Amino acid sequence: MKIVVFIKQVPETTEVEIDPETGTMKREGVDSIMNPFDAYALEEAVRIRERQGEGEVIALSMGPPQAEAALKEAISVGADRGVLVCDRAFAGSDTLATGFALAAATRAIGFDLIICGKQAIDGDTAQVGPGVATQLGLPQATYVAKVDEIGDGRIKVRRMVEEGYEVLDLPLPALITVVKEINEPRLPSLRGKMKAKKAEIETITAESMGVDESRVGLAGSPTQVWKVFTPPKPTGGEKWTGEAPDLVEKLHAKLKEMQIV
Repeated sequence: MKIVVFIKQVPETTEVEIDPETGTMKREGVDSIMNPFDAYALEEAVRIRERQGEGEVIALSMGPPQAEAALKEAISVGADRGVLVCDRAFAGSDTLATGFALAAATRAIGFDLIICGKQAIDGDTAQVGPGVATQLGLPQATYVAKVDEIGDGRIKVRRMVEEGYEVLDLPLPALITVVKEINEPRLPSLRGKMKAKKAEIETITAESMGVDESRVGLAGSPTQVWKVFTPPKPTGGEKWTGEAPDLVEKLHAKLKEMQIV
């Protein structure tokens, strides 16, 4: 079985700063990591290969040349090889254009199953996985918390919903997105680190995939960011102390003064 896992390199920070002049995120001095949800997708792919005793796990990423580091990290924990979709033509892609490019790359590689993390921690859209499934005409299951069975051309999964889970039985090839409840990602072994260090990352360009460049990058993105800024920190305000009954009366009087109640 050939399993493709989408990997995204994201900033390792919760303190995002925006350049007020350019409207872009300040990346200087900010380290990058593999998107945490993608680590669960990769672990599940490796486990499926181990249970079946054969197969190939391919880590696929779209990004600048430095995204190779995330793919080498994927190899260190069990991926067989890494492929980077890298081309200036892809710069500025929104989720639709990204899905189009990744679908083209996945089609070129070949696959039986695609596994993605439920979302990336920088964009938080959870749109790329389902978008790729739509581009490729694949059955899909999102928010998968367990793979029950896989074989004979089908995959049976448990999908998390608000008050429980759904059991879905999908024909292969298919795409699933997974949540962190599905497994516990392993740490890289010394052997894995050595393999990753020697690994050659394959690069795919827009030309090599033969994609229509009007459908990727800014040209292929119907949604564009008009402005990004850091909200100003709130200032002022009042702080009250005292007994609860007195504070309730004070709050009620304040709300009446503001004509809220």
